[in-house]
Amino acid sequence: MFKILFYTPEIPGNTGNAIRLAAITGAELHLVEPLGFNFESAHLRRAGLDYHDLAVMTVHKTLEDAWDALMPARVFAFTTTATTSFADIDYQEGDVLMFGPESVGLPPEVQNDAHITERVKIPMLEGRRSLNLANSASIAVYEAWRQHSFAGGSL
Repeated sequence: MFKILFYTPEIPGNTGNAIRLAAITGAELHLVEPLGFNFESAHLRRAGLDYHDLAVMTVHKTLEDAWDALMPARVFAFTTTATTSFADIDYQEGDVLMFGPESVGLPPEVQNDAHITERVKIPMLEGRRSLNLANSASIAVYEAWRQHSFAGGSL
């Protein structure tokens, strides 16, 4: 299945929603510290509902630790500064879909990391800043999963 990578997420509700997303799609969720919350957060628990035990989630101390755990894999860094649409990618099982912190997105040094296969973006109307982190991850995971006929899922 696919892997969602949140680099230093800040808002517990977004990560809670991503936990739920991982549980219902079979994706793995990987988080890179520092996190802007702790796992006792009521917002995190509420957003994840009762899906925490159904999701595969790993917290990594550093981005290098995440690379050690995730490689080899193709990594697609989602950023508003990319020129390639996420919909133009032919996703493969095991691909990593990477997203940055809510307030600033992926910093340039992360976008230019040698592990990044390609930078991609989700199209938006001109003049709009960004999508919500959990919504962006959902759009990306469902497109990748759709390309694989929702393998393992029920229609």
